[in-house]
Amino acid sequence: MSTVARFEIEYTQFLDPQGQATRPWPEFAQDPANLIAMYRAMVQTRLFDTKAIALQRTGKLGTFASSLGQEAIGVGLAGAMRPEDALFPSYRDHAAQFMRGVTMTESLLYWSGDEAGSNFAVPRNDFPNCVPIGNQVCHAAGAAYAFQLRHEQRVAVCILGDGGSSKGDFYEALNMAGSWRAPLVVVINNNQWAISVPRTTQTAAQTLAQKAIAAGIDGLQVDGNDIVAMRQVAQQALDKARGGGGPTLIEALSYRLGDHTTADDATRYRDADVVKQQWQFEPIVRLRQYLLQRGAWSKEQEEQLIRQGSDAVNAAVDAYLATPAPPTTAMFDYLYATLPAALQQQRAMALQLAPANGAQHG
Repeated sequence: MSTVARFEIEYTQFLDPQGQATRPWPEFAQDPANLIAMYRAMVQTRLFDTKAIALQRTGKLGTFASSLGQEAIGVGLAGAMRPEDALFPSYRDHAAQFMRGVTMTESLLYWSGDEAGSNFAVPRNDFPNCVPIGNQVCHAAGAAYAFQLRHEQRVAVCILGDGGSSKGDFYEALNMAGSWRAPLVVVINNNQWAISVPRTTQTAAQTLAQKAIAAGIDGLQVDGNDIVAMRQVAQQALDKARGGGGPTLIEALSYRLGDHTTADDATRYRDADVVKQQWQFEPIVRLRQYLLQRGAWSKEQEEQLIRQGSDAVNAAVDAYLATPAPPTTAMFDYLYATLPAALQQQRAMALQLAPANGAQHG
């Protein structure tokens, strides 16, 4: 008997939970301005998260999926992308979307059920949030193949959760992208929970990154709470894809500090002590500690950032609440060329029950 192949999964970390560098840093991270920009983006995302949850709790927003504790994944990934690339997000990726130019008002419109929230003014080639689990990997693989056929220097970038890596869509898309050598980067946000199903019972694989092996593509694992590592690994994968080197699968290790969505109560299935322990690994405090230790950040700058960030969130909320809601009939008017008789009756009833005056969100 002989061994025909061997595989390894590399793990990358630059910044440990105490805010200490663990290895020489990449060039971009040696400029404090770059680190501060990423720090600001993570804090802004968390401020938005807090307000969105408050809006949902007071009946002014629909079900919302927080990115609490996972901000470094989206900020680091999107920070490495080019404007011409295309993002294929799940429903927890507003950190990346904000970096790409989606506004907080657009995000709030989406979470209110208004499809205008998916009509992004800036990243016109980015796809809307994908709620079905894992489907967006197929969409991203197809787009990557189109970029390749057109000889475009563009990369399709997809984010999904650890639960999505158990779906057939995920495996099929990786298989085809590997066969095509398509310019695709897939990031698994391994936040350890697929709603109430823990990572330990989802798969017997030692890592999720090794699922790339069967597709013949590179699989890497990164500390997803380390913004420097996330940004660097993403940059390397994007450069490789853009240069014709084929797809990469990145497993970003993180933890979902909040509920799955505002419709969930994670206290029913998670140990509170474990969640409390996980707070020591979260990405924002980690980077802030590093910046403070090196004199690149101060208490005064932090207070100013919170004020400015809160003002920006409140302005976005005001714009959202002032936006007229779509008409009641919108749910019927864009599905069929000719509306079936049964739906015509429902449309008439909905119109009869609709408010007499134009409604606004919230």
